Amino acid sequence: MVDVLFDVALVIWIYMSLFFLLAMFLKDNSIVDIGWGPGFILITLLMIVQRPIPGMRGIAYVFVILWGFRLARHIFLRNRGRREDFRYAAWRKEWGNWFVPRSYLQIFMLQGIIMLIVVYPIVVISVAPLRPIGIIETIGVLIWLIGFYFEAVGDFQLSRFKKDSDNKGKIITSGLWKYTRHPNYFGEAAMWWGIFLLALPVQHGWTTVISPILITYLLTKVSGVPMLERGCEGNVQFELYKQRTNTFFPWFPKKPQKDIKNHE
Repeated sequence: MVDVLFDVALVIWIYMSLFFLLAMFLKDNSIVDIGWGPGFILITLLMIVQRPIPGMRGIAYVFVILWGFRLARHIFLRNRGRREDFRYAAWRKEWGNWFVPRSYLQIFMLQGIIMLIVVYPIVVISVAPLRPIGIIETIGVLIWLIGFYFEAVGDFQLSRFKKDSDNKGKIITSGLWKYTRHPNYFGEAAMWWGIFLLALPVQHGWTTVISPILITYLLTKVSGVPMLERGCEGNVQFELYKQRTNTFFPWFPKKPQKDIKNHE
């Protein structure tokens, strides 16, 4: 398996380096977000070329390709015609003369390392001997399907909400967003927990738990939930929404515990 991991790491390094060069040409580091999904598709295609597709391998391969394609398409359509994302634009100013090397290392190479860790279950599944699909794998498939539903439908509902000019300055609180403030992030994490369960029964499968743990941590503690909610601080509508709606795991809305008044 070590040689397969080395091949995957090499492909990721080349892929992210090419995206870095494209970002320098376009002067837009936020294209790294578009490259996230296709990177997993590329790795999966590498696994398909090297290993047969039947059984659990085929399920895992299809899941990753479907997820990667949908996510890349969504981010591309969302960012089309826009300027560089505010996060990357801020780093461009902050890093000054060190912008180029720090972009390569802290954005593209760091994301490449994360990609290698997250895709690890697919590598383990690809090198494992073929085996019948059991109870654990079936539960993994169900969890993945639930996750895909939350991510795809959540993104669709948010996109449709933002396209309505009457919703400018408002916060979406309907649909899946009624049960969790971040249905798309919950869905993303759930999908990788599902793939972990597909890998769990095979040799060394338990080690792949690092993949969903990492993606869940990043989404809930680093670049997902905290970054988005920081921009909503002080918004009265959001504070009320925050009181009655779970942050991550979907659940029925709660009654607000206290009144929040607008002191503007």
